[in-house]
Amino acid sequence: QVQLVESGGGLVQAGGSLRLSCAASGRTFSMYRMGWFRQAPGKERDFVAAISWSGGNTYYADSVKGRFTISRGNPKNTVYLQMNSLKPEDTAVYYCAAANVVTMTMNPKGYDYWGQGTQVTVSS
Repeated sequence: QVQLVESGGGLVQAGGSLRLSCAASGRTFSMYRMGWFRQAPGKERDFVAAISWSGGNTYYADSVKGRFTISRGNPKNTVYLQMNSLKPEDTAVYYCAAANVVTMTMNPKGYDYWGQGTQVTVSS
């Protein structure tokens, strides 16, 4: 089992920045990739970004490219999502996820473990 705990959400004005953190514990040696997803009210859970366990490969949704950066921390069981130039449409609950399969996917079904989520609200 792997446990994921997110932190860092909050309320920010449009154009502002936030940094989300995700701390992983448990059987993290079996993980190939960690990612961030978000879900707005009444909408599906959407892919935001992912990073390989080694940190060598990163992936982004088109909607956040150039504004968000995913990175690994030290120790490596921590993942960050730096969010800059935030827009009201970025408002959602953000979830950290971990996958124990090699194949990269943006589909939430491809991730095996999930955090409880952290709310990000961007005001206009």
